[in-house]
Amino acid sequence: MSLLDAQNISVAYRGVRAVEGVSIAVQQGEIASVIGPNGAGKTSLLAALMGLIPSQGRVMFDGHDISHLPTEARVERGLALVPESRDLFATMTVRENLMLGAYRHRGEGAAKRRNGMEEAFDLFPRLRERAEQLAGTLSGGERQMLAMGRALMGRPRLLMLDEPSLGLAPLIVRDIFRTIATLREKGVSVLLVEQNARAALALSTHASVLENGSVTLAGDSAALAADQRVTELYLGAAH
Repeated sequence: MSLLDAQNISVAYRGVRAVEGVSIAVQQGEIASVIGPNGAGKTSLLAALMGLIPSQGRVMFDGHDISHLPTEARVERGLALVPESRDLFATMTVRENLMLGAYRHRGEGAAKRRNGMEEAFDLFPRLRERAEQLAGTLSGGERQMLAMGRALMGRPRLLMLDEPSLGLAPLIVRDIFRTIATLREKGVSVLLVEQNARAALALSTHASVLENGSVTLAGDSAALAADQRVTELYLGAAH
């Protein structure tokens, strides 16, 4: 049974379809990716799965239908989304932003929250160095690390990442993707939406190609990486 099984997801804005009949599944312990050009509907798909925008279709999580649950209830079930905008609290410190991520487990006591923060610092040592620094003063790479760390403070079962490499230097991107790979070892499943198709396919085990709001190709990531059409469109020198 899939951890996430979304069927026939559709999203419309003012009558215009941004996502049309998309089905996608993520297995427990899997990194799955969605690649595609700008405007393909990738961000809208994640927002629909998170319950942030109205959508049609069915979203099953761990065998339960969560299609009609609000975002807060989906978070309680174990979903987390790191949006492209990262949505940090700029006037709060790194430590304070991380603590907000532990809100889901607010009844468990300070010791467990401290343990969660130590785990976040172990994943992102740079955050430990900047724990008392305001989030608004961080570099782009550090903000991405903080956004991921904050999401992980909620101990999600499925972490959804929207364009985590956007605007980051190649060395920082490498570090971010290395960290994503370690999450699977910690029992966190990942749904990765990413324009850097080469990196996404190398990291994931299963992938979908989203174009004009619909899935045009899906399957084993290695097979898609070898597909001539995917190679020509997404794995050229520009990527």
